[in-house]
Amino acid sequence: MLVGELWECGYFPEWRVAPPAGMSDEASGMCWHDRQRWRIGRLFGLLLSALLIAVLGVVALAEDNANPQNGAQAAENQPAQPVTPSPAEKQPEAMPIPEQILGPPRRLAPGVLITIPPDVQVDETHNRQDIVELVTADPQLEWAKGVDFRREVYCLEFQFKLPRLIQVDLPQPSGKLQRKTIWYLIYKVTNRGGALRPVPEDDGTYRVDSVDIPVRFVPTFYLEAETPSGIKRYPDRVIPLAKQPIQMREDSNINFYDSTQVSTRELAVGQSIWGVATWEDVDPSIDKFSILVVGLSNAYRWQDPPGAYKAGDPIGQGRRFERKILQLNFWRPGDEFILREDAIRFGQPGTVDYAWIYR
Repeated sequence: MLVGELWECGYFPEWRVAPPAGMSDEASGMCWHDRQRWRIGRLFGLLLSALLIAVLGVVALAEDNANPQNGAQAAENQPAQPVTPSPAEKQPEAMPIPEQILGPPRRLAPGVLITIPPDVQVDETHNRQDIVELVTADPQLEWAKGVDFRREVYCLEFQFKLPRLIQVDLPQPSGKLQRKTIWYLIYKVTNRGGALRPVPEDDGTYRVDSVDIPVRFVPTFYLEAETPSGIKRYPDRVIPLAKQPIQMREDSNINFYDSTQVSTRELAVGQSIWGVATWEDVDPSIDKFSILVVGLSNAYRWQDPPGAYKAGDPIGQGRRFERKILQLNFWRPGDEFILREDAIRFGQPGTVDYAWIYR
């Protein structure tokens, strides 16, 4: 029976081609066996073509290896590509405080630790002001007008992870423990050097030199948010009972210093220190907030508003000082009922991610 079917289909006399697309087997004169035979033949042809291409590629590679001059000539014909140094070449790995490292630190994925490079400007090394205490007492003292005040300025590199939340049981005045939501920020500060120092010249002018000096980081952190009832500002609080849970969660091999511990260490050039800032009783309804980092730079500016100082007033009466501060902006879409730390984003819609401000 099978031989009869094959004979009727014309299996033995000839090899038929595929029928036109959309034409039935009866109209094309092909039976089911013809169609399957054509499909198998086409698949076999494709496999032979792929095998031939692979063999030719292997032969060409063998010829290139046997004649390295061919590869060199091809490379000469290509346009020269600019050499871009890797991040490791730009900024060498900083040395951490030895007392902080308890074991091999956890390796972080790229982008987990966000880096804010140091920002030092030449115009921050000086400002021209009147000595109002003297000018007010004697307006004829010309040498007390437009005095050029100069100073050495530095700035530290700041790296941080996105703010996170953790539940901690804290003692209350009643003597009982209360579970609270603690906001915290893991950060790393590095002294990259490059401070600016004004140096007087013989002709009375100044040049500005780049120098490497040790720096002591004395931080102050503020979490600031704008709410319908006004701006709320939360200063960083040292919460000893929160340090151990945070360390076990982030990296058990790093002893994260709080703000008081960080300020006890002086950072040499190329040295870094790990720290953690913590906040308590933060309004859960905030969705846009900023973290202000004070102490990364010693740059400041000051001015004496006209008429603010009067004869007989204490020195510096009415004077306004502003320090250089790093402002980090964050966005947490959601509400006060479901606090999700994975919803915190760096940056805010319609504004910059971070900025150096004077306040």
